Amino acid sequence: MLATFDGTWVRLGGEGRTLYEQGGYGRVEGTGLRLSPEEALYLMERGKIDVKDFGFDALLGLFSGQPNFIRRYLVYRDIRERGYVIQSGPQDFRVFRRGHKPGVGKSRYMIRVLSERDIVNFDRLSQDVLAAVNMRKQYLLAVVDDEDELTYYEVRVQDLPGIGEPAGCATPVEATLFGTYALAHLPPGTPLEEDWYGKRLDAERLLLRPVESIYLMRRGCLSVARDGEPMTPEQFFDAAAEKDAEIHEKERVFSDLREKGYIPRTGYKFGHHFRVYSGKMSHSEMLVHAVPSGTSAPMSGVSRSVRLAHSVRKKMLFACIYNTDIRYVEFARIKL
Repeated sequence: MLATFDGTWVRLGGEGRTLYEQGGYGRVEGTGLRLSPEEALYLMERGKIDVKDFGFDALLGLFSGQPNFIRRYLVYRDIRERGYVIQSGPQDFRVFRRGHKPGVGKSRYMIRVLSERDIVNFDRLSQDVLAAVNMRKQYLLAVVDDEDELTYYEVRVQDLPGIGEPAGCATPVEATLFGTYALAHLPPGTPLEEDWYGKRLDAERLLLRPVESIYLMRRGCLSVARDGEPMTPEQFFDAAAEKDAEIHEKERVFSDLREKGYIPRTGYKFGHHFRVYSGKMSHSEMLVHAVPSGTSAPMSGVSRSVRLAHSVRKKMLFACIYNTDIRYVEFARIKL
């Protein structure tokens, strides 16, 4: 088929309608067909169309001036080769369910194309994901690395469901502040220890981390004294903040997880704030990293986190903190 290029689009006459009807290519315009740059190049590469006065290289040279075009074309071609119908969409592309096409089916994925060096803004990303969910689509990132290999990530935004109530307490446990740690004199087998709080120093002493102490103090389950004087949770928080610049984010996420019935413990060995248990299972199921609103991170760093979490059979979540809520953004590698 012979097509023409008008400076923006590649267009076919009435004979091009078969490409739309059989393969879901292009957008119908009157009696003809309008092809996007990615569609036109793919059809040229496959010998389906010719473009008057242009070869493949010449047309690619014109289109490559568009931001991110080469990466978009690589993603478009990969998804077509996997047997899906793909068209331009609200992000970069929308992908139809296998066997579906425009007019007689529904799209399943919304895809945004990134390079491994692009910066991910968690606020914008979570908004995009929620918009896709409102349209009943799955949101994917298609990441093109510096060797032009592709990796697909599904991104979800969720409020973690509650799985139980936080443990109660009859009377507050008394503790003394040492540095930023609260030390309580408690025998083994006490309710605090059974609920996975603290680390035992010996048979008589339980050491509580700052995030644990602040949470327990605010719930009325712990009283802490410094130099013989009782402290408020706010005073303890200020003391901890002098040593830990991330205490605000960590304390917010720790408290939210505990209120939902989860058990967060340090995730330092995995390079993140928390490893998280559901109930009292023997293995943690999630890695959670707390990030304040407005945080951005390189896609390469997110990729490392996801790969590490996958290697130890855990989910990778970034807990994005806002004034009144926390959005848990989950990244997971998928195969289309």
